[in-house]
This record gives sequence, structure tokens and C-alpha cells, in this order.
Amino acid sequence: MKFVKPENWKSYEIYTLIGIYLIILANVIIFNDSFIAGLSAFFGITYTFLAGKGSPKCYIFGVSGSGLYSWLSFSNHFWGNLILYMCYYIPMQITGFFKWNKNLKANKSEIIKTKMSKKETLILYSTTILLSILVIIILKITSSKNPYIDGITTVFSVTGMYLTVKRSIEQWVIWMIVNGLSAIMWAELAFAGEKVYSTVLMWTVYFCLSVYFYFEWKKEINNN
Repeated sequence: MKFVKPENWKSYEIYTLIGIYLIILANVIIFNDSFIAGLSAFFGITYTFLAGKGSPKCYIFGVSGSGLYSWLSFSNHFWGNLILYMCYYIPMQITGFFKWNKNLKANKSEIIKTKMSKKETLILYSTTILLSILVIIILKITSSKNPYIDGITTVFSVTGMYLTVKRSIEQWVIWMIVNGLSAIMWAELAFAGEKVYSTVLMWTVYFCLSVYFYFEWKKEINNN
């Protein structure tokens, strides 16, 4: 029954989430934004909030959002992001759902949070940077629209998802980089005339949430 118990939400977190939903809806209705982009943002932001709160339910929204975002990536020729979401994100999110449910706090629907050692962090970050360089070279050959940002966000997202399933606080540092660069990538499309405003908003909110939840997790881990 741990799974169905409510998360420990703060009132301002609830109001913030509702406000974001309303902005997404306004984008779709007033600015005639893509319906799929709006729905993807809804699922993705809900996933991030629940992940930050340590709830396994986040993965239900994560899988739904990943499917929609895969379509957006396909439509806009972001091949690195497409492969990432279809072949890695969705399977890892399904895996994460079961792993998180096995590592819940006593009598709560919230996970036990972890922190990597300095050696583990150094090895993981170094490997991520080297692989990013390799993927950028490959994406340049395949004529990706933005090989540098697409390559970095692709590889860093692999690391971020791995750390998310591990319940590691270091995931939020990775997500800060991924979310910030992704917001820039989609903003360039929006300025070029594509109706993806909700997607830009989604990644911008992701960035803010990754900063917020990093300090929330850090405070909890230090207290423990």
C-alpha cells in the first residue's frame, strides 16, 4: 500500500504545478501551439515533479511523456533525442518504476535517496563527456539540425536516467545541463516559426525544477 499513499507536498509546490498547467493550456489555446507539444509538456512536468518528490508514480507519466516527445523529436529531425527516448528512456523508466518501489521509506510512498562517492562521480562524468564528443561527431555526419546540443543532451540524458533509477542526487546536476541546453535547442525552433512554445516552456521548467530538487535532496541527505 506504500504506492498509493500521497507525497509530502508543500502548498507552494501544488500552486506552482497548477500555474504551469494553466500556462501550457494558454499556449495551446491562445498561441495555437501544438497539441502534442502541450500534452508532452503536461506529462513531462508532472513526471519531474513526482520524481523530485521521490514518488514511483512519476514513471507512469514519464513513459507517456517520452512517447509524445519521441514524436516531436522525429517531426523535427532530432535523431539523437528520438533514439534516446525510444530505445533507452522508455525501457529505463519501466525499470525505474519497479526499482523505486523496492526502495521506499518505511510506511511512505517516497524513495530512499542516495549519493555517489567522489570516485564514482569522477568516472561517470569523465565517461559522459568522452561519449558526448563521439556522439557529436556521429550526428554531424548524419546531418542533425543541432549536433552539438543534440549530442550533449543525448549522452548526458543517458547518464541522468541511469542516476535517476539509482536514486542518486547527482542526477540533478546532469539534468541542469540537459534541461538548460534542451531549452535553448527548442527555443531556436520556436524563434524560427515552429509552434513548440510548450516544449520550450517544458524544458525551462525542467531546468528550474532540477535546481530546486537538487537542494531539496541535498538538504534531506545531509539531515540523514
